[in-house]
Amino acid sequence: MQVPPFSLSEQIQELGAALDQAVLEVLRSGQYIGGATIARFEADFATACGVPHAIGCNSGTDALILALRALGIGPGDEVITASFSFFATAEAISAVGATPVFVDVEESSYLIDLDQLEAAITPATRALLPVHLFGRPVDMERVCAIAARHGLKVIEDCAQATGASWAGRPVGSWGDAGCFSFFPTKNLGGGGDGGAITCRDTELAQAIRELAVHGMPRRYLHTALGYNSRLDAIQAAVLNVKLPHLPRWVERRGAIARHYREQLAALGAVALPEAGPAGHSWNQFVLRVPQCPGARACEAAPGACVPSSDSATFSLPEACCRDWLKQQLQEAGVSTIIYYPIPIHRQPAYDALGYGPGSLPITERLCSEVLSLPIFPELSDVQQQRVIEVLHSVVGQPVAV
Repeated sequence: MQVPPFSLSEQIQELGAALDQAVLEVLRSGQYIGGATIARFEADFATACGVPHAIGCNSGTDALILALRALGIGPGDEVITASFSFFATAEAISAVGATPVFVDVEESSYLIDLDQLEAAITPATRALLPVHLFGRPVDMERVCAIAARHGLKVIEDCAQATGASWAGRPVGSWGDAGCFSFFPTKNLGGGGDGGAITCRDTELAQAIRELAVHGMPRRYLHTALGYNSRLDAIQAAVLNVKLPHLPRWVERRGAIARHYREQLAALGAVALPEAGPAGHSWNQFVLRVPQCPGARACEAAPGACVPSSDSATFSLPEACCRDWLKQQLQEAGVSTIIYYPIPIHRQPAYDALGYGPGSLPITERLCSEVLSLPIFPELSDVQQQRVIEVLHSVVGQPVAV
């Protein structure tokens, strides 16, 4: 049995007729840019996020750029964020001319260390950019308190956390702006690229809308240098069909995560992700491989464990044990993904910032240990049990009855 890390085939089969109808209605309408389909999605998504405003755009990356620009972040400003994230988190900061300042994460949660975040604030700091990584929300009450003490803006990176919440309140409703991605593998995915920004402030929402359409408050009047970053109507049509199913999908992801945690608890050679808060939306299930796992591991098979090229090239902790386990799972038909093998602060694009080896030790170690197991709403019980059995077999522990 082959178990993919993610699959849309079952979802498309379930929603196929509704998706076909929604897309064909847009095609036949001739209204591909703007219009009622997009307005409907923006209104419904704002409601789902508990805010008055949601502005569609063409990607999660652009959502970050538009939010930062509209909040006045630019050259000379510093924005504090985590390096353990997808590259776009920092890339957006650089794209508006500001400087990303990276701090380490907590080993237990994978999320930005808020003690280190506050300690990194300088007179040049203008904003905090917490990342709700893998669907687990950051403590937004504390983030907002830190921001209030220091007079800073807060932009939430919600790209992996649509449907998540902190203290019963949706992510994207806490900061000055929330930035979402609708990449097809997200909890709420479109039929291609797409994104949105959520906010409470009407003036900020209008500024974002104008920047997303060439800095244009009305046709052919341009008051700023903006972008061409619109959510197209076909993507909005797909999202309109899928949005009502989001709570059910998030609930299913949570059930899959709980079953993994129950069935893999005995595997001492791998570290499972914490259960996390009630609002965790489980976009990924990311375990760690901190040592060579069990009697069949690479340490017992000379030559089986191959040093990682990334570890040597980027002066990171050795990742051969994690890589060995990934290969064993792949050979048994279980596909996994590494989020992320190289932290942002060690990427060649950020060499000039001067973050040397060991500057963010937890982040760097996590990048050598993390491995994401298959998790998506349509993952069947049989498929999940296969993942569990293979892991027990490879690590050398019996499957729990």
